[in-house]
Amino acid sequence: MNVSRLSLDLQKILEGKRTLRGNLAARPVAEKLRMLDAMREREFAIRGRVKQRKEEVRMQKEETEDSRK
Repeated sequence: MNVSRLSLDLQKILEGKRTLRGNLAARPVAEKLRMLDAMREREFAIRGRVKQRKEEVRMQKEETEDSRK
């Protein structure tokens, strides 16, 4: 990849970030709070899945250890 192209892409990314931040700043507080609530719900859902998967792996490990005895 060409260095000048990389710089150009970085400039596009930074401009996009500025635009997004400006759009978010212009939104009403109530809408920002709704967005925050939605992000929290997704985080809890993701954490719950990770926790559930860890429990499944732990149980499988215990079953494997028990079958070896």
